[in-house]
Amino acid sequence: MSGLAATKPAAEPDGPDGPDGPDGPGGPDAAEDVRWRRLDRRSLLVTVQMTGGVVTAIGVPITLSFQGWVAMGPVIAWAVGIGLFVIGSGVGIDALRLRHSRYRVGPERAELRSGILFVKHRSLSRERIRSVDLVAHPLLRLLGLVEVRIGTGEQSAGQEATLELRPVRRAEGERLRRELLSRAATGGASDAEGTIASLDPRWIRYAPLSFVTSALAAAAGGAVMQVSEWFGVQEDVIEWVGDVFRGMSVTGMVLALIGIGLAAGSVGALGLWIEMWWNYRLEREPGGTLRVRRGLLTTRSISLEEARLRGVDVVEPLGLRLSGAARVDAVATGLSHRDEEDQAGPSTLLPAAPRRLADEVAARVLREPVTPTAVPLAPHPRAARARRIRWAVSVALAPALVLLLLGALLDVAVLTYLGVGTAVVLLPVAVALARDAYRSLGHALDADYLVVRSGTLRRSTVALRRGGVIGWTVKQSVLQRRAGLVTLSATTAAGAQAYAAYDVGEAEGLAFAEQAVPGLVGPFLVRGPSPEGARGTARPATTGPHSSRHTSG
Repeated sequence: MSGLAATKPAAEPDGPDGPDGPDGPGGPDAAEDVRWRRLDRRSLLVTVQMTGGVVTAIGVPITLSFQGWVAMGPVIAWAVGIGLFVIGSGVGIDALRLRHSRYRVGPERAELRSGILFVKHRSLSRERIRSVDLVAHPLLRLLGLVEVRIGTGEQSAGQEATLELRPVRRAEGERLRRELLSRAATGGASDAEGTIASLDPRWIRYAPLSFVTSALAAAAGGAVMQVSEWFGVQEDVIEWVGDVFRGMSVTGMVLALIGIGLAAGSVGALGLWIEMWWNYRLEREPGGTLRVRRGLLTTRSISLEEARLRGVDVVEPLGLRLSGAARVDAVATGLSHRDEEDQAGPSTLLPAAPRRLADEVAARVLREPVTPTAVPLAPHPRAARARRIRWAVSVALAPALVLLLLGALLDVAVLTYLGVGTAVVLLPVAVALARDAYRSLGHALDADYLVVRSGTLRRSTVALRRGGVIGWTVKQSVLQRRAGLVTLSATTAAGAQAYAAYDVGEAEGLAFAEQAVPGLVGPFLVRGPSPEGARGTARPATTGPHSSRHTSG
């Protein structure tokens, strides 16, 4: 097992030498004769500032909401008293946490002992440690501190697979990172060490093209209305907006507000990009460890052991794809699907950059002369296009039909016009997206990798090492069976756990799976009748009148 966690009442004595004795916590029977260390006490200053900020952000709007109802003097006095009590409580709890927290790194294990009411002793075998990440927000950076996250790369163990030291000095964090990852470096230096990619300020032009822009635009509008409500001027804000756009049609006013919101969202997206990716650098360190360093105010240092790497994913959201850009994510064990979906998560190796550069970085990360994500892909049958067009048309017509039905039942002409307009606007867009989704489908084999691609709003091209495939899942619905299509999912222990080739021809798809990992699917297939001298048609060994699912591995 990679980890161990045990709890005991905090009142239990630590041995004759106490917690700071020669043997440290655990007394003379400790497994390793290594000095236990304390976390940095300057964490208390960080707690004061962060708790004070939270109290101010919550307390000021609540206090102002009493304006006009009661005398403000007593309200402010009560607010200040409660705020000081909350800050003092936070500092006291953090002081107890620091008092009862110790860590040490020995030849065999990294250990953390913590707890106030109950002492928790957690231990990770150094042989299973796969990542040591350093994170420092502005307050920690001001004090020269970092948070250290030591992980084994295992998802099933949950928090027991990670030790978090909050905080230690930056020099101590770097020492721990080098020491804990030096195990892999004993095999000799790599000829591919050094910088793989570094920040190009011109990449910032891709920041407003992400879906973050629209989310920030909506958040900005909501924030304006919420703050105006706190101060009791929401109606004044609405009247002011009406005065500004007086004389404009409703459609023009809506379009103008959307434009203003998108402009505000673009500014927010630019600021967010600068915060996340400033000083970005992707490096390969001795022993085969990939390290990503980035961040303006909050700095992050993320390490990924190449032994965990099973492939790469070149991600192209629609806005980035139209501008010829893409980002590169790692497909690695110990990274969850949520990590992959996060555009600035621990799996992201390269932010949005020109597609050509993304392919080059993917090739260097995989140590290949040419990236497998750029190989020509086999197209899928036309039946797959028909399925996507039918889905798109159904989705586009649903709201239009609802409006038309309501217009007919309620005898409201406006609803009828809206239904017709919705159909006229959505149908061409839906069909265009469906055709693009079909063109995005593809699969191929390239040396040691199988490659699958799909998606339109978020197109993903995954190159997965064939040796990392542990099974195949074959899905075939009733409609797919009639069209002669199947969906093949390569199962792996890395990333999203499964990567699918959607709506591929049945015979072609099963042959692809068998060729990718010989012997894995073959025993589950039967050969249909064929003319003499011709090869039979491969199909799943079991079929029936309902949707089917066949798994091998």
